[in-house]
Amino acid sequence: MSLKQASFDFDFQSEAIEPESVLTPEEKLLSAVKENRKRMATEESPVEHAVITASADEKKSTRGRMKISEMKASVLMVDIPEDEELFSKSYYSIGKVSEMFNVNPSLLRFWENEFSILKPRKNGKGDRFFRPHDIKNLQLIYHLLRERKFTIEGAKDYLKRSARADEKFALIESLKRLKAFLTELKTSL
Repeated sequence: MSLKQASFDFDFQSEAIEPESVLTPEEKLLSAVKENRKRMATEESPVEHAVITASADEKKSTRGRMKISEMKASVLMVDIPEDEELFSKSYYSIGKVSEMFNVNPSLLRFWENEFSILKPRKNGKGDRFFRPHDIKNLQLIYHLLRERKFTIEGAKDYLKRSARADEKFALIESLKRLKAFLTELKTSL
């Protein structure tokens, strides 16, 4: 005795429902197209449907590339302490460093693999600990990638070609601090 699977369709809105065993595949397709056309005539258009679903799905995705506007906003959120405070500790955990730069720890691990100037210490478990000069190198890499919009390859090439990239970056940072001081002074007058 062979067993067969029976399926039931309880769609009472369609006009003439024929058993599936009688319909050929072409007839099934034709009836499905007709039903779809009827439904489309009464409902919103596919474009309206796409707009409605797109607006409902406007949750911020944490995957993929960051928009340039988000990148500009994230540059302002970098919170690296002044040199005296930074060099007061010997090591910083990867979690603390990722909070300073407002990035995921996985991005720091990726940059460690890509850039040879980053060499954080690792303990026996493999936890990364960044020294203050590693954080300064990270700040330079962050500046190149996020502020100046270099690609990874472009940033690597820039670091190789420019022997005094650290000095140029330090000059840029001091000029930024001076500008911030002058704008603060201007607003207080």
